Amino acid sequence: MFEVKDLDETRQPLLDHLIELRTRVIRALLALGVGFAICFYFADEILGLLVLPLKQAFPDGEGQLIFTKLPEVFFVELKVALFAGFMVSFPVIANQLWAFVAPGLYAREKKAFLPFLFATPVLFGAGAALAYFVVMPVAFKFFLGFGGEAGGLQVQALPSAGDYLGLVMQFILAFGLTFLLPVLLLLLHRAGIVSRAQMVAARRYVIVGIFIIAAIVTPPDPGSQIVLAVPLWLLFEASLLLMRFQEKAVAADKAAREVEAAAEGQAAE
Repeated sequence: MFEVKDLDETRQPLLDHLIELRTRVIRALLALGVGFAICFYFADEILGLLVLPLKQAFPDGEGQLIFTKLPEVFFVELKVALFAGFMVSFPVIANQLWAFVAPGLYAREKKAFLPFLFATPVLFGAGAALAYFVVMPVAFKFFLGFGGEAGGLQVQALPSAGDYLGLVMQFILAFGLTFLLPVLLLLLHRAGIVSRAQMVAARRYVIVGIFIIAAIVTPPDPGSQIVLAVPLWLLFEASLLLMRFQEKAVAADKAAREVEAAAEGQAAE
């Protein structure tokens, strides 16, 4: 049965902690390197998946990606492999981070931190999936709608591979990272930096801030901004609900510790 143990009783000198940190960093980098190598081998297939929303936005039989510099596609595949390799190796990297931090935490702190560790990749993946399956097809069709004829000249979309990859990564990272809002708010709440009452009082300002963030991190079309802002608002409201349960859990844990401390005091007497 899985058991969360309390703070390790051993005490290590600073040098041992640095050696442990070096070991964890090396293992994380090795995992990233292996993930990069595997994804670089399949870079064409991964790039094909990333190109699919643009292909579907073009009319059938039309559309292409160009490159204006000879090494551009090579560097695009390097970026794709590094980006995908980090996604693949993230569980190992997170495990190494947890293995380094966990020995210095009490059992109740580990139990409080573990849900955030598991929720982070889930929420990031949800945001990235929303960007890939919903936002990017709509946004690309919106951008391609400006093609046509102007002043007797044909205006045609010929996106370069490098620019397109940068736009796709902007979408995925923007939606993935902003979907981590509940993790950030609940961590701040758990640490006692903010309270649920403060968040409720600042709700109108938070909503305005959400729409401002959505306008900054997404391309300048209203559709993608709204598609990002509305889920973020719902995630904020869900965070307020989770804060209520978290406050009840913290209060129950505090009461249990007080009862335990009182019992130990009586036994000592």
